[in-house]
Amino acid sequence: MADDDILDELFSLIEERKEELPEGSYTTSLFTHEKGENAVLEKLGEETTELILAAKDDDEAELKAEGADLVYHFLVLLSMKDVTLDELREELDERFGH
Repeated sequence: MADDDILDELFSLIEERKEELPEGSYTTSLFTHEKGENAVLEKLGEETTELILAAKDDDEAELKAEGADLVYHFLVLLSMKDVTLDELREELDERFGH
């Protein structure tokens, strides 16, 4: 079973890459792309389409892979907009909270 903290770990890595901008990092390339935010928005659109197609094809492996890609790019967008996972959790808690 996956580590419950994987989203926190991934978001932390994204934030680190945003700060340090290491060469050769895909995450760095998203933060420094000449299109800026639009590059990430385009990736979100692409990954969403791929996720939908995987679901329609009942391709479980592809559904998981595309879902992971979508979540990753969503986390990059949150980081770009200086929105934290805690803020996202608070929003979810307000809507569906305990």
